[in-house]
Amino acid sequence: MRFNEIGQQLRAYRMESGLKAEEISARLGVSRAALYRYEKGEVIKLDTVNRLAELLKISPLTLLGIGVEYYGKPVGYAERLRQIEESSDQILQVHGPLCYLITSDSYDSLLAQMLEEHADAQGADRLAARAAAEQLMSVMISRKRMYAARKPSIIAILTAASIQKFLAEGICPLVPASDRLRAAAREMAIREIETVANLMESEPIGLQLGLMAQGEPNGPFTLLRSRDRATLAINPFPCDAPPSLQSGVAMITNAEDAVAAHQRVSEIAWREAVKGAAAAERVRALVAAARG
Repeated sequence: MRFNEIGQQLRAYRMESGLKAEEISARLGVSRAALYRYEKGEVIKLDTVNRLAELLKISPLTLLGIGVEYYGKPVGYAERLRQIEESSDQILQVHGPLCYLITSDSYDSLLAQMLEEHADAQGADRLAARAAAEQLMSVMISRKRMYAARKPSIIAILTAASIQKFLAEGICPLVPASDRLRAAAREMAIREIETVANLMESEPIGLQLGLMAQGEPNGPFTLLRSRDRATLAINPFPCDAPPSLQSGVAMITNAEDAVAAHQRVSEIAWREAVKGAAAAERVRALVAAARG
């Protein structure tokens, strides 16, 4: 058993469950410190794995890293993605208006404000909603810091339709917001897409951005590669999804057939994608249309 990977998945599923570490440790009959040690990769007995899986409402095989991982909430998926990105050398993203890892700090700041405002509108559930929002933002920002420190190469194939929608709605469109924040969200979207256009044109080392030539993929996915492993992540949650969103199920797998099939799709999409100055010109035209 790979205890480090079991620990990583345990942490992601614990966050997914919404249970606090002390709640799980109490039900399990171990100290909170012991639970944290399991999450850091300490040897764990099979009986303990079985009991943890029962508590977290998942299959023991999933916790052991056998088969496919499923996540029904953004925070569990985001935490698992953070763990995988920690050792990835290449990240290939298909679909979406932008790549979260290269967004600005201002993007995070505004997103945090919007999630906080949404949490404060939850009445009696305000404190729990705020804690969930802070937890999600902490994971997302950790992902970005990891990218800044390690600089894995990124290939992102974006789509015109998703960019148009992003420009029209602004960041975090699924959260009701005040007129002030919604206006700021639209302006932030414009600024981020302008940055995307600039990066397409300048083509910095280690970062390649393209615009899908035609059509839309069935759904967004990401391929992450390290020296000894390739991982496929299929994600229904946008990077600005609120923590309470349950609009689908994210999936993560190392299955060779799944990885190979999505690799073939991404290779075709990248070969046909518009790149460089031509892509930048098209994206700037979308921004100009959004500005009216």
